[in-house]
Amino acid sequence: MSILSVNAGSSSLKFALYPIAGEGIAEAEVTGNIEGLEPAGQPRISFGVAGQAKATAAVPVQAGQDVFDAALLTLKDLLATRFAHVRLQAIAHRVVHGGSHFSASVCVTPEVLTQLATLNALAPLHQPHNLAGIRAFAESFPQLPQVACFDTAFHRTLSPLETTFAIDKALTASGVRRYGFHGLSYQYVSQVLARVSPRSAQRTVMAHLGNGASVCATTAHASRATTMGFSALDGLMMGTRSGAIDPGVLLYLMEQGWNHDKIQKLLYKQSGLLGVSGESADMRTLRASASEAARFAVDLFTHRVVREVGALSACVGGLDVLAFTGGIGEHDAVLRQHVGEALAYLGVRVDSSRNQAAVGDATQAIHADDSRVEVWVIPTDEGRVAAQEALSLLPLAG
Repeated sequence: MSILSVNAGSSSLKFALYPIAGEGIAEAEVTGNIEGLEPAGQPRISFGVAGQAKATAAVPVQAGQDVFDAALLTLKDLLATRFAHVRLQAIAHRVVHGGSHFSASVCVTPEVLTQLATLNALAPLHQPHNLAGIRAFAESFPQLPQVACFDTAFHRTLSPLETTFAIDKALTASGVRRYGFHGLSYQYVSQVLARVSPRSAQRTVMAHLGNGASVCATTAHASRATTMGFSALDGLMMGTRSGAIDPGVLLYLMEQGWNHDKIQKLLYKQSGLLGVSGESADMRTLRASASEAARFAVDLFTHRVVREVGALSACVGGLDVLAFTGGIGEHDAVLRQHVGEALAYLGVRVDSSRNQAAVGDATQAIHADDSRVEVWVIPTDEGRVAAQEALSLLPLAG
C-alpha cells in the first residue's frame, strides 16, 4: 500500500510514490516529474525507481487536448502498467497557502476547495495550479481521498509579534498578516534534525534556498520566526522573485503608470537572481558566468542569506544549529562556505573538506570540530511529509 504525493505547478507536475510502513512512511519507491505543461508546451515525463536510472519519454498530446490532462493520463497509465502492484490509499497534495483557516492538513471537499480558491491572490504563482491539480486528480481518481497539505501550517506557532504588520488593526483582523511558507520542507528538515542532533531542540535556523528561498528559526522544533510573510514574495532574494522591498518603491512605480499586472510580473518573474544579473535565475549558470552582473547577483543573494540568518538568530536569542536545504542550499558548497565565514561571529565554522563532500545526496554535518554551532546539509523531502500527513488522516477520509 502506498500514498501518491504530488506537487502541481504552473509548468510541471512532480510526483512520488511512498510505501506505507506500519504507522509511518518509507522512502519513495518512485519519483518523477512531468515538465513542459505551460500552454503550447511539449510535455515530457521522467521517473525513476529507487536505485535505478531514470527513464524519460514524451507525453502524447492529442489535438485540442489540455496538456495537463494529457500528463495526468500518462501518469495514470504509468501507475496502471509499470506499477500495477501498487495499491494507492490516498493522494497528498502540496498546497502553498492555507490562510488563517487551515492550520493543519485536511481531506479535500468541495467546500475546502472553495475556501482555498479565495487565497489565489496571495500566491498567484502556486495556489491556482495546486488547486487545479487537486481537481484533476479527484476527477481521475474519484475513489481515493485527496489530502491538502499546507506550506503555511508549520508556522502556526508564530507569535503575534511575528505575524502582525504595523498597519490598521482592522486589516489585521481581516487576515492581512504574516503566514510563512516552505513549511513542509521545514517540517521534514526539523524531523531529521530531531534524529541526528539533540542540540537542534534549542536554537535552530534552517535555510531553504532554491528558486524560492526563505529562512526559519525554531526552538523545540517549532517555528518562531521566518522571512516569508503575507505572500511568498517577502524576505530573501530568490530566483525570479524580489524578496523584501520598500513599499515606497511600489507606490513610486504606480505613480509612473505601472498597473497591477506589470508590478506583479516584475516582483514574481523579473526580479531576484534573474533581474539583478540580467542573465539567469539559475545559480549554477551564474556561477559559471564571467560577467560582473552575474557575480554581483550571487554576492547579493549570499549577503541577504547572511543578513536574514543573523536577524532570525537574534529572534531566538542565539544560534546552536544551522541547516541548509533546497536546491541551492544542498548543492552550492561555495555559498555555504561564504555564509559560514560571514557568521563566524555567532560561532559558526564550516569544515572545507566536509562541506565539499556534501553534494545533496544525504544528510551530512559540515561543521568543523571546534565550531560552536552545528552546521548540516539536509536534502529536503516535502513529498514524504505530505504523504505522512495524508496517512494520519486516512481514518477520517474513510
